Amino acid sequence: MFVDEARITVVGGDGGDGCVSFRREKFVPRGGPDGGDGGDGGSVSLVADPEINTLLPFRYRSIFRAERGRHGEGAQRTGRSGHDVEIRVPVGTLAVDDADDTQIADLAHAGDRVTVARGGHGGRGNARFATSTNRAPRRHDAGTEGEQKVVRLELKLLADVGLVGFPNAGKSTLLSRISAARPKIADYPFTTLAPMLGVARVDDERALVVADIPGLIEGAHAGAGLGDRFLRHVERCRVLLHLVDVTSGERTFAAAIDAIDRELMLHSPVLAAKPQILVLTKQDALPGDFDLALARREARKRRRALHVVSAVSGAGLPELLRAAADEVAR
Repeated sequence: MFVDEARITVVGGDGGDGCVSFRREKFVPRGGPDGGDGGDGGSVSLVADPEINTLLPFRYRSIFRAERGRHGEGAQRTGRSGHDVEIRVPVGTLAVDDADDTQIADLAHAGDRVTVARGGHGGRGNARFATSTNRAPRRHDAGTEGEQKVVRLELKLLADVGLVGFPNAGKSTLLSRISAARPKIADYPFTTLAPMLGVARVDDERALVVADIPGLIEGAHAGAGLGDRFLRHVERCRVLLHLVDVTSGERTFAAAIDAIDRELMLHSPVLAAKPQILVLTKQDALPGDFDLALARREARKRRRALHVVSAVSGAGLPELLRAAADEVAR
């Protein structure tokens, strides 16, 4: 099961209290204060781990609490600090403070680390307060409380190329043809219910990571359909392959392009500004009266390359992959 959102509660450990103690030993005159400091509480951190690819584990465990610090003891012994807690998350995870929607960190690279709940500081023991005029202080500090917050985790897949288009445009079929990924393929809308990743081999030296998301429909930016929920997974992509299917006759080539462009813009202007390659799919099933020259003029008008492909026969796929790899390199 692919899970790309989770909420967790993180609690830093409390600091230990300082100790009030006086040194009393035989043959030691004028024994003084010797209360030690409390130990610091442990902290909770997020660490990006490339071996994890989903937030599913947080469905079963959502509270992470670090160990509290030990209290100080006599003989100026400082309490032991609490152990830290590391939470392993997938690379590409965005951490957001659920209270005010502020971004805490973007763990976009393997090994990235951020502390999300700091532990409390240990309190001072009475030995810290001894002065020339106060030789027997009974004052000590209590340890401070550790931070506690609810953190929202949002996973954004890391891919070179993202596939966008209407449902049944042929995105899953294309991904299954160019990579070893095996997404569900059927002749009804929203066959793809979760993002899929595949690695496409371009040539002996180059490969592309390709992300397929559920199809977009008009109004997706406002929550219609499924695609709006997963659009963030193509926000990190360098290039978008915009797949267009005209075999159903529901929309013209130009209308289909403009509708998806509009949804991308309304979701995120940054996403809409990414380089796009237009892909006219299902070449082997194009209507006999389809004007390919007009489609090429529409592509040039939008300053985009157009590739006509068939995922069934494989026609045009090597050229498409090379063009995508070149665009990614640029």
